[in-house]
Amino acid sequence: MARWIDIDNPIAPMRAWRAEPPEPSRGAVVVIQEIFGVNAHIRAVTERFAAAGFVALAPALFDPIRAGVELGYDQDGVTRGRELAASLGFERALELIDATAEVLQEDGLRTGAVGFCWGGTLALLANTRLGLPAVSYYGGRSMPFLDERLRAPMLFHFGERDTIIPPDHVAAHHEAFPAATIHAYPAGHGFNCEQRGDFDPASAALAWQRTTDFLDENLR
Repeated sequence: MARWIDIDNPIAPMRAWRAEPPEPSRGAVVVIQEIFGVNAHIRAVTERFAAAGFVALAPALFDPIRAGVELGYDQDGVTRGRELAASLGFERALELIDATAEVLQEDGLRTGAVGFCWGGTLALLANTRLGLPAVSYYGGRSMPFLDERLRAPMLFHFGERDTIIPPDHVAAHHEAFPAATIHAYPAGHGFNCEQRGDFDPASAALAWQRTTDFLDENLR
């Protein structure tokens, strides 16, 4: 079962899409959105984590600025999403992620974070600043944060044909985080999202298996 819930936080009212596993959970996951909001794709990913055995919560990070944001994967969506992400900022977004993780941790669940694109960078920060085991899918804004120290296991997924994240940026991640696991796939940016032109089913399936294996290992 999946539903909207309210998340208490220090900034402003915010909802999150919550999905529960059919069996006793293997842990919990904060699912961190792209710049397009908690749209149909992010809700589906959240429910897929639940089907894999994890309690999953996707906070609607733009709610404090504009409630109910669901943008499309077109130029208008990109423009509006970038504006909202800039208006919120990484610091406030991380406060909202922390509040979401606390909801899960108060239930006694070991909690990790998985983020996509903008959320992929926030997943890195959830590791370095909140100490959560984390998975970053094609985090395109992570370069300014490569001097931070990992505080928990970390997994990165990148596309070899990603025009937003060039190979030298991926190499910089290897250098900055030698303890992290980093995978590159023969795909472009956003390869996990079936609504994007760069969706790559084979790469998405392999990255998903590696992600759930990582969470299973680190959220026991």
